[in-house]
Amino acid sequence: MSEKNFIKKNFINYVNKIVEKNKISHAYLIEVDNYDLDMKYVYNFIKMILLNCTYDEIIKSNNKIVKLIDKNEYPDLFVISSDTLTIKKEQIINLEKEFNNKSLFDNKRFYIVKETEKLNVSSANTILKFLEEPEDDIVAILLTNNRYRVIDTILSRCQILSLKENLYDLDVSDDVLDFLDFVLHPKKYFINPKMVVENYFSDKINGRKLLTNISVILLACINYSVLKNYNNNFKDLFNNILKDNDINNLVDILSIFEEETSKLEFNVNFKLWLDSLFCRLIGGIYD
Repeated sequence: MSEKNFIKKNFINYVNKIVEKNKISHAYLIEVDNYDLDMKYVYNFIKMILLNCTYDEIIKSNNKIVKLIDKNEYPDLFVISSDTLTIKKEQIINLEKEFNNKSLFDNKRFYIVKETEKLNVSSANTILKFLEEPEDDIVAILLTNNRYRVIDTILSRCQILSLKENLYDLDVSDDVLDFLDFVLHPKKYFINPKMVVENYFSDKINGRKLLTNISVILLACINYSVLKNYNNNFKDLFNNILKDNDINNLVDILSIFEEETSKLEFNVNFKLWLDSLFCRLIGGIYD
């Protein structure tokens, strides 16, 4: 299986889980390689949420909603883009006005922002207010070619999905590898979780950075398990991880980290957040 096909399959499996478990976030940031080619995955994800179907079911569906979306005629889906260097504040304000109206289908409503990195300071601040106070029936899907070009305050409020073929450089420093060992074998640290807190999570910024680094390693390892040739420099590391953990387990951990990382920019109690993270790692996926 090529890397391209694996990334798409991984995306499909992930969104299937989101819909199956009804874990719909109010905001997603999706990295794409090519807007023309990858938009079909974005639109199919929206269809899945609206119809509560799997990806394969959506592909075969002749539902009215599916047909409207395919024709760009679905009234509760709005797309923002710009042919210039920036997305303007007025575009976001007009979007907010559209959502003052009631849904015509009494279902979730969506807006897509293409090239999210084009949001300037003014338009970014405007959309932040929209993201921070989401209504239950509104889902934001922000698209970019590179998540690291997106304003950090926006990035932190989204659940991140990826259709990118390339993976990022791995940080395999001693601190990262030590915490990775805890992530993969949390029960052996159960007698002294305070040690983990003091060593690795001095504050929110360091905590977010650490979780992001571990997430990148896990994603690379998941890819390696299929490709077997992702990067020979990390072959031993990946083989050691896969020796003790199956792919489903790694995907579950990755899902937890994506969700928990996005919370750190909100006004959360850091200690309670840490307690929740460790409980999920120790008492959830390892039962």
